[in-house]
Amino acid sequence: MLSLAFSSCPNDTFIFHALVHKCIDTHNFEFDVHIDDVESLNHAALTQHYDITKLSFHGFLYVQQHYDLLDAGAALGFGCGPLVVTRKGLTNLLNAKIATPGQYTTAHLLFLLRFGNLCDITHVRFDEILPGINNGIFDAGVIIHEGRFIYHQYNCDMLIDLGKWWEDVTGLPIPLGCIAIHKRHADSKPLIEETIRQSILYARKNPDASKEYIRSLAQELDDTVIQQHIDLYVNDFSLSLGTTGIKALQTLKEMAQCRGIF
Repeated sequence: MLSLAFSSCPNDTFIFHALVHKCIDTHNFEFDVHIDDVESLNHAALTQHYDITKLSFHGFLYVQQHYDLLDAGAALGFGCGPLVVTRKGLTNLLNAKIATPGQYTTAHLLFLLRFGNLCDITHVRFDEILPGINNGIFDAGVIIHEGRFIYHQYNCDMLIDLGKWWEDVTGLPIPLGCIAIHKRHADSKPLIEETIRQSILYARKNPDASKEYIRSLAQELDDTVIQQHIDLYVNDFSLSLGTTGIKALQTLKEMAQCRGIF
């Protein structure tokens, strides 16, 4: 039995539905499934809590002595990066109170790479950021997941697209999230990668099969938003990181090291 942890976000539940429900050959693996937000999974990995887990790429950099990166299941691409949004009328982040979706999220790392540590930063769950800005708790926030599709509903303006900034600077896709396996299960890595890959292919061929499962766990229940989320974050890089994906991760690591973030 392998513990498997991923988030409730539609891209993850779309990817893992067929594996969890054994719609595909799972090669005799049995999975004990846990679902939580990605920052909680980042923290759990610091104590090596799960055998296989979703992580922010930022979080992975802190645990790579214990975990290996899997080639399948990642969230990485163009036009899908975090957004910095503000309350109406705010155009300067100096002295602003900023919310990010977690210390070890890639969103937080990108914010630090772009703006430095010049702001009053608070880490909260990703789904608390937009309501927090709308209610005056925060001046601005770094939003991820389905937040990019609904921030207008919370009376927010976009200040900067951190994904576009990354693409302009590096020319590479933005590495957001990955799946990692504990090194104690290194022998199982190739088959686990193939199982996840087959789960994605099944989901693509049978898009209606996972809808009920995705909707039961999604934070944002609007079907259009759910589909936009899947279309944006599940792509060919999810099937295989390839050399471009690995280069994007290495670039993220090098930029963070050069800024003294690690």
